[in-house]
Amino acid sequence: MNMKIKQTILAFLFIIGISINGAGLPVMAVEMCGTERLEPGQSCCGGVVTSIIKCEDVCSGLVDDAKVACEKDITKSGLWQLLLTVINVLTGGIAILAVAGIVFGSVKYASAGGNADQVKKAKEMIINVVIGLLAWALLYSFLNYLIPGGVLN
Repeated sequence: MNMKIKQTILAFLFIIGISINGAGLPVMAVEMCGTERLEPGQSCCGGVVTSIIKCEDVCSGLVDDAKVACEKDITKSGLWQLLLTVINVLTGGIAILAVAGIVFGSVKYASAGGNADQVKKAKEMIINVVIGLLAWALLYSFLNYLIPGGVLN
């Protein structure tokens, strides 16, 4: 057989294989937010496209009194989700700063040599970081008690 004919037959079989394989794939529904198309990982929150906050319209299927009660529930709003995100980001930031503070205080303590004043400042710094961590842990547990479903929801 001629090389050109072999290439044509292989190309034809390849195209047929792709078309047969692709025929069984489901068609994905396109989700819209106003006039904008939502990409994977994005959600529509109050008519605004966002990839940070997950807003779900859980009140849409309800009627009358149940819908009014659902719309008054603040835990379904985007502002609530934003609050939870800010609290969790602050927790991560505080953890990073606490580790940095303890490392800095430890280095200061180790490099003090025989200077009693510098040793005292280093100990104070480490103690203050530990007190700050305990204060944040208490505040975080209090927020976890106040917020329905917890902070890590």
